[in-house]
Amino acid sequence: MTTPYDVIVPAGGAARRFDGADKPGLTVGETTLLDRVLAACAGARTTVVVGPARPTTRAGVRWTREQPPGGGPVAAVAAGLDLVTADTVLLLAADLPFLDRRTVERLASALEEAGPYTDVAVLVDAGGRDQPLTAAYRTAALRAALAALGGDPAGQPLRRLVGGLNRLRVADTDNVAYDCDTWEDLEQARERDRS
Repeated sequence: MTTPYDVIVPAGGAARRFDGADKPGLTVGETTLLDRVLAACAGARTTVVVGPARPTTRAGVRWTREQPPGGGPVAAVAAGLDLVTADTVLLLAADLPFLDRRTVERLASALEEAGPYTDVAVLVDAGGRDQPLTAAYRTAALRAALAALGGDPAGQPLRRLVGGLNRLRVADTDNVAYDCDTWEDLEQARERDRS
């Protein structure tokens, strides 16, 4: 049994590569990208979505906004952390159509089992890249990293926030790290979902 965890889902970006469309509201199959992520983190004690409130099939979601709205992932983390109370928090991008509960639980368990000197269990995609928005963090370490940045979190790069954390890299054995950054990515996700 995994220890209790909370989740922050940054979902307030401008989606420039989607011509300003509401990316979390786009669908793969009959389900929005956001609802797919929310289903994967159904085991969370508290789920915080940072972005404009949208219709969702998941009850009990807490909504907040980064400052300023659209201020980027670090501003979203700062806003979400205000509502987090668990010792472990997962950061999960809102555009992961194949994220599943098994992977979410696997990340939370990996961090728990890694011991107190590991700050984050981060999913590593098939190309060997760390996915900091598919990762489980020790809440205290994430708060400390945010405080160490100093100043306004808006516009700060996420890798600057999490780059110095002691990490455990977790292989993406279920190929769920696929995210939808472009219309082409979305169409490929829809094709994969149909097959």
